[in-house]
Amino acid sequence: MNAIEPAGQFMLGDRAVNRMGYGAMQLAGPHVFGPPRDRDAALDVLRAAVAAGVTHIDTSDFYGPHVVNELIREALAPYPQELVLVTKVGAVRGDDASWNVAASASELRRAVEDNLRNLALDTLELVNFRAMLGGGNAGPTEGSIATPFAALAAMRDEGLIRHLGVSNVTARQVAEASAIAPLACVQNLYNLAHREDDALIDALAEQGIAYVPFFPLGGFSRLQSSRLDDVARNLDATPMQVALAWLLRRSPNILLIPGTSSVVHLRENLAAASLELTDTAMAALDEMSG
Repeated sequence: MNAIEPAGQFMLGDRAVNRMGYGAMQLAGPHVFGPPRDRDAALDVLRAAVAAGVTHIDTSDFYGPHVVNELIREALAPYPQELVLVTKVGAVRGDDASWNVAASASELRRAVEDNLRNLALDTLELVNFRAMLGGGNAGPTEGSIATPFAALAAMRDEGLIRHLGVSNVTARQVAEASAIAPLACVQNLYNLAHREDDALIDALAEQGIAYVPFFPLGGFSRLQSSRLDDVARNLDATPMQVALAWLLRRSPNILLIPGTSSVVHLRENLAAASLELTDTAMAALDEMSG
């Protein structure tokens, strides 16, 4: 049994994946732009993740841009049959490393084709539409995503994409997208300190739809970080391990994609799959919300 098996599996579309996955964003250079400082180390991390049992890798062709997908192809192609590569579209990078909205039908098609080419795939297993109605890296903003999501649904009908998801969205936008095409997952910011999606997670679990939280340690106050450090110390674990273990216990439809560019940190993160949280620890963690 590998280290991540205790976390179990959940369906991502029609594929069962291990709940502890890997997010490849940090393999690019600073600010997710340009090449990595150490290309060989980046390749080692990807190979170590798959060797450890990771079957779900999150990526995008706008990481770099192109850099991360090229690393994944070099490290892992031809891909193991059990590996599910999930990408996202809806943005492009400026020459100044800015994040810019790219959600027209032509821009989305170009993004899908770039992902296909740079990953060396004929079909993308799952594509998330990254909603950026607030511009840049703003959080979820109300407004219709029907037009861009319908464009992706048309590409799904063509066979370029197998499954669809949405990212950085509100509950209303999830419902809007679901009315256009089936959703395989929702990818939003959610962690111990930021639980605005509690009701959405529960609703998705009832529908068998995966929820993929990002930034497991993002946006913590100093007090919240201090409390997390105390719990981690009592469990002889790292704060990241505790935060990830809490997410795994929060709901069975949660799939994790912690990112790192270090093999050592990768193994530390994956070890969260077998970390048992005591009732005392859970009570202390649950009090951190808000």
